[in-house]
Amino acid sequence: MSWLLLTLAIVLEVCGTTCMKLSEGFSKLAPSVLIFIFYGLSFTAFVFALRRIDLSFAYAVWCGLGVLLIGAIGIMYFKEPVSALKIASMFLIAIGVVGLYAGGAVR
Repeated sequence: MSWLLLTLAIVLEVCGTTCMKLSEGFSKLAPSVLIFIFYGLSFTAFVFALRRIDLSFAYAVWCGLGVLLIGAIGIMYFKEPVSALKIASMFLIAIGVVGLYAGGAVR
């Protein structure tokens, strides 16, 4: 159940961050309101995920996968420029998360 909650927290955080871009500096009401709803729900799910997952690992996964997903959304949906350095950096983030998992950060 903790993994499901962590996954939900990540998805909700990505939705909130995407709404930040869509709000155009809080000039659009619906995405602006959704930022706070998605982040509130994300933090709630994250807190419950911490019952069984170590904080250091859960936060690394939450941030790392969030960065990877937002990077992909930025490239595919918002047509942000892509470079070898950007892809390599995202790959290193993923390697770091796997390294934490391999290091026994999960109970």
